[in-house]
Amino acid sequence: MQSNKLRVAIRATTSALILGVAAQASAVEFSAGEYEMNLYGYGRLNASYDIDNNNALSTRSASYGSLATDSGSDGHFGADAFQSRIGLTTMTPEGVKVNIEGDFRGGGGGTLRLRHAYGSYKNVLMGQTWSNYTSFVGNTSTLDFDSLPGNAGLQSRAPQARYTAGPLSFSLEDPNSGIVGVDQDDSTVLGTVAGKDSLPAFTARLEDKSGGLSYSAAVLAHQVGYDDGTNDDSSLGFATFVSARVALSDMITIQGTLNYSDGANSYLYRSGENFGADSAYVDANGDIETVSGYGGTVGMGVNLGGGTSVNIGYGVVTVDWDDAEDDLGAAAVAGQSETNQAIMANYQWTPVANTMMGVEYQYIERENVGGDDGDGSRIMFAAQYNF
Repeated sequence: MQSNKLRVAIRATTSALILGVAAQASAVEFSAGEYEMNLYGYGRLNASYDIDNNNALSTRSASYGSLATDSGSDGHFGADAFQSRIGLTTMTPEGVKVNIEGDFRGGGGGTLRLRHAYGSYKNVLMGQTWSNYTSFVGNTSTLDFDSLPGNAGLQSRAPQARYTAGPLSFSLEDPNSGIVGVDQDDSTVLGTVAGKDSLPAFTARLEDKSGGLSYSAAVLAHQVGYDDGTNDDSSLGFATFVSARVALSDMITIQGTLNYSDGANSYLYRSGENFGADSAYVDANGDIETVSGYGGTVGMGVNLGGGTSVNIGYGVVTVDWDDAEDDLGAAAVAGQSETNQAIMANYQWTPVANTMMGVEYQYIERENVGGDDGDGSRIMFAAQYNF
C-alpha cells in the first residue's frame, strides 16, 4: 500500500511533464483487423502576461532572445493553443510498434509539426523520437513548454537508430551543432566558412530506478567541422549529464540535473538565444576551436492530494566564451549569451479526470558576453484536456 501511494504521489507531482513528453494513459483504444491502435492527444490553452518586456515564444514559453537589454516595453498578454497535439500508435500482429505524432507549433505556431515518426521491433528503434541524449528523470514539472535551462541533454527529438538492452541504450543520431559565424542550417555568414557534418552523433545512456530513487546518466560524442572548399578542419565534441529524482515521502520529491559540454553546446539545453549555443569557432588560422559550457537544475514537487500539486524549480547554464573572445575579438562574440537562468513555480490542479489546469510564476534572466543583460517576470496559465 505504501508503495502504491508513493507511485501515485510521484505521478501527481510530475503530471504536466508526463503529459508534455509521452502518450496519455487515457488513449482511445481500438482494433483494425489484427492491428491494435491507440489514438491520443490533448487540446491545450496557454496564456501568459509578461510583466517586464515581451518575452513569449509560441506556446507562450519564456524567450531569452529578447533579454539582451531591459529596454523593452512592459505589460504584454497573449494566448494560443499551438501546444495541442494528436498522435497514433499501432502494434502489428508481428510485434512492430509504429508511432506518428504531431503538434501545431510548426512555422512559429499554427501549422502541423512532426514530433514523432518511428518504428520499433524488440530492441531496435528507427525514426524520429526523443534523442537518446535526453532524460526527463530530473525535470521539474513546469507549465512552460520549453521549461528550465539546464535540463538534461537535448530535450528534443532527433532522427536516429537506437538499440536498447534493459536500462542501457545506444544510438546514432542526426548531429546538432553550430559554429560561430555559421548558423544551424550551414548558411555562410562569415567569409566562406560553412559547417559540415560527416558523421552521426553517438550517444549512450543508462536510466534505471531503485526504490524511491530514479536516475539517468548519458554521454554524447560528435564531429564539429567545416569545409569552405579551400580550408577545412574538424574536432571532437562531447557532452555528458547526470539526473536523479528522489522521493522523500509520499508527498515530496526532489530532482535535478548536472550537465557539461565541450564542443557540443547544442546539447546544453537553453544555453543560447533560446536553445543550444554554438559549439565551436574558427580561429585566424582556420582551425576549429571548441567552446565549453555547463549547467544544471534543481527542483521540488509537493503532492497536496486530490490531484493538486506545487512545483518549484531553478535552472542555469553558462557558456565559456573567453578563448573565443581572445582569438576573435570582443566584438565577434559580444552578443553571445553567456548565462541564462530561470526560476519557475506553479500550482496545478485536476478539476475533473483527464483535465489539468495550472498557474505559474516565472523569472528569467540573461547575461551576454559583452556585459548586456536583462531579466523579466511573467505569469502563465494553462488548461489541458486529454483524450
